[in-house]
Amino acid sequence: MAVTTDIVRDIQVAGPEHEEQDYEHTVKTWLAGRYDEWPNEAGFEGLTEVRGPIELKVTGSIPPWAAGALYRTGPGGYDLENTPKGTFRTTHWFDGFAHTHKFDILHDPHCPRGPVRVLYSSRHQAEDYVDAIRKTGQLPRLSFGQRQDPCIGVFGKFMSVFKREEQRATPTSANVCVTVQADLPGFVRNIGQDNSGHRVGKKALFLATDASRIQEISPDTLEPIGLANQQLLHPLLKGPLSSAHAQRDPENGDLFNFNLDMGLYATYRIFRTSSADGATDILATISTSGLKPAYIHSFFLSPSFVILCVPSSHLGYMGISVPWNGNIVDAIEPFNRSKMCKWFTVDRLCGRGVVATFETPAGFFFHSINSFENHDKSTGDIDVFCDVVEYPSTDIIRAFEMDVLLNRKGKEESYLNDEKRLRNCLPRIVRRRFRVPSGNADKPSKIESEKILDIKAPHAGELPTINPNYATMKYRYVYSLANRGYSTLHDIIVKTDLTTLQTLYWQGPQGHTPGEAIFVPRSKPSNDRSDDDEDDGVLLSVILDGINKTSYLVCIDAKTMQELGQAVCDWAIGHGFHGSHVI
Repeated sequence: MAVTTDIVRDIQVAGPEHEEQDYEHTVKTWLAGRYDEWPNEAGFEGLTEVRGPIELKVTGSIPPWAAGALYRTGPGGYDLENTPKGTFRTTHWFDGFAHTHKFDILHDPHCPRGPVRVLYSSRHQAEDYVDAIRKTGQLPRLSFGQRQDPCIGVFGKFMSVFKREEQRATPTSANVCVTVQADLPGFVRNIGQDNSGHRVGKKALFLATDASRIQEISPDTLEPIGLANQQLLHPLLKGPLSSAHAQRDPENGDLFNFNLDMGLYATYRIFRTSSADGATDILATISTSGLKPAYIHSFFLSPSFVILCVPSSHLGYMGISVPWNGNIVDAIEPFNRSKMCKWFTVDRLCGRGVVATFETPAGFFFHSINSFENHDKSTGDIDVFCDVVEYPSTDIIRAFEMDVLLNRKGKEESYLNDEKRLRNCLPRIVRRRFRVPSGNADKPSKIESEKILDIKAPHAGELPTINPNYATMKYRYVYSLANRGYSTLHDIIVKTDLTTLQTLYWQGPQGHTPGEAIFVPRSKPSNDRSDDDEDDGVLLSVILDGINKTSYLVCIDAKTMQELGQAVCDWAIGHGFHGSHVI
């Protein structure tokens, strides 16, 4: 059933005076069991692979300057019947089987008034991985949160700590489905520069997760091409964990990330890979007796620094708990408020390594938003601002277990009826400011940070995005997915003004769950911009209609949050994680 176009959208404007009221409303509606009145919006069944491309029906309008390819990735299946151990069921949302989607937004430049067309295709990315489960009834590799078979005894767990992975690597033997990134330096083949310094050659597309492994896929057909590890970039990048959200220098395209190796000490290696020649250098090696390995999904990049925050999501027994438990979630130590978040500021311009450290109260985050700087010309000191979607504990990680999301055997009520735990699962945007002193000190400066902004849900949400032209710059608007207590996952796209603290909402009909909103800026010459240009663009979001089990791509005016158009699918697209718009 196609989605009709005469739906009334719920547009709301709210300011800081409403923040506490709306926050309490979200808590109360969840505690009252309001989610039981809504259909299951997760869309975990009947997900379709469409190798296409298939042309979608477009209603309304999509601006021609939004043309390009929107890639999305995330889970595309969860259960397998008739394995040797019966039905295999994925136990955590993040471990669903990889499924990548492509929306080709097409416009004929020779026909400026012609309609914009949208073609759709998709492909499963982990076929050999899934086949291995089908043959054995268990995962072939460590996972994010898959609960281990209770029949595995202590000896089996002991051996799993030491055994090597025996599965033969193929392009589809790993489950990689968190982020989509184009033309990663160091991994891209046949990329060079012309006489003007512009990159030329083959385009490439990659999928990443919170491991050092990445998967290359075809940007045209989405066909898996191969797997690679960060050790391909540099021999010291041998650790198993990394960030799914590699950062790129907006000026030159250099790639930044960290690699986490575990042993007697946790070792975090911050590295940069040059976009010009693919060479990788280690900017800092961070390893101290008091530093533990942790699950870290993202980090910060400012014009002068790479900022790594090690949150209070420590992995037990210096990481040995991961193979012992078979997954990261069960390896995370019980949350303890004495375990402070540790911050490391790494110079990325002058090779000074770690130049400043500080601590903040215990907490957790999945997603950094942006980081920018203010330079004190009189002292040479640099004020650094880091914005993040923060939680007061790690409870949110288990809130994404499948039993909780699908409310199997009353798991959602039991998990969320604990008011303290529920409040811990509500995101908030936090901005911290700290000052990096000038000079070339022999040891990193121990500094203090100041929290200068704290915006509560539902005026802030998850999967935050910004205008990409403002990365590492002072900016104003964040777009995220929030939940006002009326659905299982997200129910609104919220635009948060970090200057006025006002918000605008876009909301679909009952049972519609929005995906990450990708910002596409209006094409303009660099010298034709004003202060009002930051929100001059559109948001592209894949919406799951949980009632009719269909999906559609929605195009929203980022300035007004009014809907402009839709491209409708007659099938469901699983509620995924991240995406990228590639021209």
